[in-house]
Amino acid sequence: MVSSPSPPAGQIFVDIHTVLRDGNDGIASLRDGQQPIRAGAAGGGSSGEARKPMPLLVRQISLESGIAVLDTGKEVKRASSGKAKADNRVLSRNGKSLGGLSATGGDAAHRKGDFNIFRTKSTLGSRQNSLLPSRRENRPDLHCANGAPGSAGMGDRVTDSVPAGRYFAALRGPELDQVRDYEDILLPKDEVWPFLLRFPIGCFGMCLGLGSQAILWGALATSPAMAFLHVTPDINLALWLIALAVFAAVAVTYTLKCIFYFEAIRREYFHPVRVNFFFAPWIACMFLAIGAPPRIAPKLLHPATWCTCIAPVFVLELKIYGQWLSGGKRRLSKVANPSSHLSVVGNFVGAILAARVGWEEAGKFLWAVGLAHYLCVFVTLYQRLPTSEALPKELHPVYSLFIATPSAASIAWKAIYGEFDAVSRTFYFIALFLYCSLVVRINFFRGFRFSMAWWAYTFPMTTASVATIRYAEEVPCAFSKGLALSLSLMSSIMVSLLFLCTLLHAFVWRSLFPNDLAIAITRDRSGGTRSHGKEKRHAK
Repeated sequence: MVSSPSPPAGQIFVDIHTVLRDGNDGIASLRDGQQPIRAGAAGGGSSGEARKPMPLLVRQISLESGIAVLDTGKEVKRASSGKAKADNRVLSRNGKSLGGLSATGGDAAHRKGDFNIFRTKSTLGSRQNSLLPSRRENRPDLHCANGAPGSAGMGDRVTDSVPAGRYFAALRGPELDQVRDYEDILLPKDEVWPFLLRFPIGCFGMCLGLGSQAILWGALATSPAMAFLHVTPDINLALWLIALAVFAAVAVTYTLKCIFYFEAIRREYFHPVRVNFFFAPWIACMFLAIGAPPRIAPKLLHPATWCTCIAPVFVLELKIYGQWLSGGKRRLSKVANPSSHLSVVGNFVGAILAARVGWEEAGKFLWAVGLAHYLCVFVTLYQRLPTSEALPKELHPVYSLFIATPSAASIAWKAIYGEFDAVSRTFYFIALFLYCSLVVRINFFRGFRFSMAWWAYTFPMTTASVATIRYAEEVPCAFSKGLALSLSLMSSIMVSLLFLCTLLHAFVWRSLFPNDLAIAITRDRSGGTRSHGKEKRHAK
């Protein structure tokens, strides 16, 4: 009888296959230089002596160290139940299979329940970090099971960048936030995730909406063309304080997410839509600086304010615009979507802030950079290129971002050169036409699931209202003043409705932050064997 070595303490062994007894056992044993295993003596022995059944020889392999051992099939008594249970599991003899450890296997639920795969590596325990190198070197490839493509381990699978085409193939919706039915994800769908994992970058859109409202009501209170309204500056002060408080809360929460779940931040950065929302925090900062009440901030701001806000925007632009220019997998014709306007509008908002600090030349530079890339984005989206998969046929609030860039360009030109001349009016009229083309199709905006990203679509309406106020100052007439008043009321009502919906989803329905499934898609499709024509085209 062959004795089995005891498994090392702290390691889990899974049976690869069971070695059954057959007629060739004796031959195999003789070939290996061992005595053949026999059930009993052929001719000797007492007839009354009961024959002892030979135990099955089971080969096991450790998931951590890869050490293979033989098990004799002894029953292990569990301390909790006190009953004898066989702790072995018979798996297939196929060397490529690990018996259900793939995304669709029996251990998928245990694998999916581990939220540590998105944790920052430095926040994991020291013991886990000390075991990480040996695990990567010795453990088998869990994601290459059954021939499915994958990386060497879960950590590598999460930290690797997900191609842009993979997001288009695995997700659907105008914001690419819904997982397709045939796709599998790394985390459980039916379990509530940690709050920080459910807190998306789109929450900064709320800061954009409230900050732009503070600018709007400040313009209504100080503009000579709107003096007939007698708007008190206290509204601007109240909105600015609310916007500041909301920005501080969102910034602190997202900073905690960066500290504890940095891998989730990386997933959002590789997302074709959400990467543009990384401009939102700095645009919100510039909104707060521009809309600061006169009693709090001086008329001429300190240049350090502009440098602090524009430096991260400039770094992001160098990275993203470089990807557009290089023509790689994230070229503009492939990843262009309406949220790409967020990466452009930051230039014009930065030009407005540069004029507020007295640096007109810096404002002209940003205005020129923004104009060049706005033309590229606008033409790409307007043509609906076949490679631009993210632009849906149906309308969505994300389309309001078409209004933001020309409106901001019009205001920026007025702030830099001091007059609402032909250039400002040209961009304002473009924005006004796009605004009208969306308003007449308002019925198509219904039937979409509410999300925090909708807040980012309110500031384009507010920006158009501010541009209309500047136009009314240059062309004072009943039509221009009435138009400015109408657009201002529409944007304020929209922000109020969104604020009410946010409160209802947060405190009544408790559905404000659902599981963020978009960040948990697999790098390669491994959720099943069923093929899909559209994904084949993406892979092609």
